[in-house]
Amino acid sequence: MLTKKYLALNLLFLLSIILFSQENKVIERNYNTSKITANPPLIDGLPDDISWELVDWSGDFVQYSPFEFKQPSQKTSFKVLYDDNSLYVLIRAFDTDPDKIEKRLTRHDGFAGDWVAVGIDSYNDDKTGFNFYITAAGVKADVLNSNDGNTDDTWDPVWYAKVSEDELGWIAEIRIPFTQLRFAKTENHKWGLEVMRQLFREQELSLWQMIPRDAPGWVSHWGSLKGITNINPKKEIELVPYVMGSLKKGEKVEGSPFATGTKWGYNAGLDGKIAVTNDLTLNFTINPDFGQVEADPSEVNLSAFESYFEEKRPFFVEGNNIFDFPLLGEGNSTNLFYSRRIGRRPHYYPDLYDNEYVDMPEFTRILGAFKLSGKTRNGWSIGIMESITNREVAQIDSLGYDKNQGVEPTTNFFNIRLQKDINDGNTIVGGMITATNRFIKTDHLKFLPNSAYTGGLDFKQYWKNKKYYFSAKGYFSHISGDSTAITDLQTAPQRYYQRPDMKHRTVDSLLTQLSGTGGIIETGKQGGGNWRYGFLAWWLAPGIDVNDMGFMQRSDAFSQTIWANYIIYKPFSVFRNINFSFRQWSWWDFSGRYLNLGARISGYAQFTNYWGVNIGLMRNYKDVNRSELRGGPSLVFPDSWSPWINIGTNSIKKLIFSANGSLNIGGQNELLYKNIGFSITYQPINALKLSISPSYEVNYDIARWVETIQNNEDTRYLVGSLTRHISSLDIRISYSLTPDLSLQYWGQPFIYSANYEHFSDVVDAGNMDIKEQYHVFTDDEISYDGINDSYVVDDKNQPSFEFDNPDFSVFEFRSNFVLRWEYIPGSTAYIVWSQGRAGDAPTGNFSFNEHLSNLIDVNPTNIFLIKFSYRISM
Repeated sequence: MLTKKYLALNLLFLLSIILFSQENKVIERNYNTSKITANPPLIDGLPDDISWELVDWSGDFVQYSPFEFKQPSQKTSFKVLYDDNSLYVLIRAFDTDPDKIEKRLTRHDGFAGDWVAVGIDSYNDDKTGFNFYITAAGVKADVLNSNDGNTDDTWDPVWYAKVSEDELGWIAEIRIPFTQLRFAKTENHKWGLEVMRQLFREQELSLWQMIPRDAPGWVSHWGSLKGITNINPKKEIELVPYVMGSLKKGEKVEGSPFATGTKWGYNAGLDGKIAVTNDLTLNFTINPDFGQVEADPSEVNLSAFESYFEEKRPFFVEGNNIFDFPLLGEGNSTNLFYSRRIGRRPHYYPDLYDNEYVDMPEFTRILGAFKLSGKTRNGWSIGIMESITNREVAQIDSLGYDKNQGVEPTTNFFNIRLQKDINDGNTIVGGMITATNRFIKTDHLKFLPNSAYTGGLDFKQYWKNKKYYFSAKGYFSHISGDSTAITDLQTAPQRYYQRPDMKHRTVDSLLTQLSGTGGIIETGKQGGGNWRYGFLAWWLAPGIDVNDMGFMQRSDAFSQTIWANYIIYKPFSVFRNINFSFRQWSWWDFSGRYLNLGARISGYAQFTNYWGVNIGLMRNYKDVNRSELRGGPSLVFPDSWSPWINIGTNSIKKLIFSANGSLNIGGQNELLYKNIGFSITYQPINALKLSISPSYEVNYDIARWVETIQNNEDTRYLVGSLTRHISSLDIRISYSLTPDLSLQYWGQPFIYSANYEHFSDVVDAGNMDIKEQYHVFTDDEISYDGINDSYVVDDKNQPSFEFDNPDFSVFEFRSNFVLRWEYIPGSTAYIVWSQGRAGDAPTGNFSFNEHLSNLIDVNPTNIFLIKFSYRISM
């Protein structure tokens, strides 16, 4: 009854906010360019080339924010020219107080200080925008728009820009080779055009073609660039070979022929880009190396599920949005494609005997990969990716005798993503297929599936100028392999078919295939006025599994969500803008069993002094946790209230401070979680930026799985209350000598302590009276064995048993120092120093000073790397 009433109330709330709002009428602007017949402009940041006199200035920019439709504080004008090979843009950013122009040096894609930008929709499809930014300090940035609003700052074209400053303000001169744009072969071209300017000291964004802030989409509202005629698309071939050398220094292990303390390495490979047609580009990599990529942050994962980490490798990051197929809605990590599956750590680790040592590969080597992507003139978006990873072996030394054991089979990863625009982009249909095939030749690797196929279809319909939308997706998975592999999948955390309370599925140890389906429907309002709202529902059948090439943590569930946002764009009183949001959700499994019900309200406000504050409150009703007992019955966790607050100071200043805090309070007013953190960023000079971000959190878990005890046919699940202390410190230093030469440092000490107590036996799992689920061992029933660091349980009514003390602490330090020099456009040199320290202790007592001292005493592993790449264009 509670769930039905809750849903009814929220449906009434959703219907009540469907309001109409007055719109500002915007007239589409046009710019007419001319072709250069003599010498093109020299890209030096000066407007003195005679060719610029061929076209007129265009200006009359309008504020986008903070004061929508108002005149900007400073004027901006621009010109556009072209020849057979490039597009040229000259932008004059007038400034009545040139001394206040903010010129902050950063690496590529820094977006710091004052900047101007030009956006080109050369497909003229109202969805795809190629954006080129240049700051007043001469730092370039580039962003690719897709689907009329999605942004991808991993796109890295090769283009040229210079800036200069005079008494009128500052000037940007830009050359964009046509090889970096995609367009059809036609006589007369009409392209989308937008020119933008950010005035940093006022946090003011102005546009040449005004776009209302409540407008759905972005590229579809750009103006037009006309006058380009008789140019041919450029089919460039770009090759970037690289060479790399490395030195690894670590602790020497006595007796091990592998851990000698010193390891030299070298590598070479080739990246490339080929314009296959006017619309499609082939990117490929042979034997790639990603040694310059920043390490993942430290963490300790006590859940049954794997952690999700961001992709940072350049080949897979650039343009990855075309392969995006989220299963549970935007912003969720559950996806048909998770590129970190390619080149992952090997699945298998050898069993070692005494006096045996192993040389284990850290990652699976990628032999080669390619991706073909682009968009055709008739509205097809195409993405095809193929990757092959190496068969990896571990070298084992056994008393001087060497042997090799396979730890990962040769694997082929393939996926294809297609989408078709219909009805001027108001209707989009598409699909995606992935295929993972492993070439398994040894029995000990048969726990891995031989093949895994996933696929899906998606549909999206817009109406009323894309203010409203409806979308639907359906998807499937089909996995084949030895019965061992399929049994492992059935008993994996995503399913746990072996759970005693799992009534609608059972484990079949003879199966050699596993299949499942899922889907999502969503509808809502995404533009126009102050309100945004929507409804979505998704489902994942018990048998679906996309983890061979995708990412998912749960199956056997269906869910509904209602959400609404109210946004005030226009400044008033002490506010620059305000955003209120509400979200409600419910979960059930496929038997109809309730799993979770919750709601969240939050608000964000930015003030006229540029400070910002975000506050919120989340309410979670009792949560049915199906994974905590690792295949045992489901536990019911308590309901809770979770308030939070984040505060940030003026981001325009040289010194910026932010702080955050959150709590989780149980239904009996018990504290379940607390977190506090802050960040200080200081930019003493334009070239140097320092930041430090410490955080501290404490988790109080009423019950955490400790061990499963099997006595003959009786299975007992042991849990304990757990207190976790987590402390970390992120340190970042960025120093840019020039826009193309920079040094960056990242370091993170991390301390984690887990202290278990109040050990219990699970006696009535699933009881909605939380405490009745457990029998807490009394002092007469449990004793601590200090010699063996273990506990002995003897509760008289059950066989006695012993278990190890589960308390532990972990202390780690990870850091990266990277010198990056783009010595010519597209060609880069790296010098990298990475350090890692890791230690642990069999105690759950949190002592910051003691653990920090232990961390300092740990022998570090240092990796020094030099890498050179050189771009060859043909």
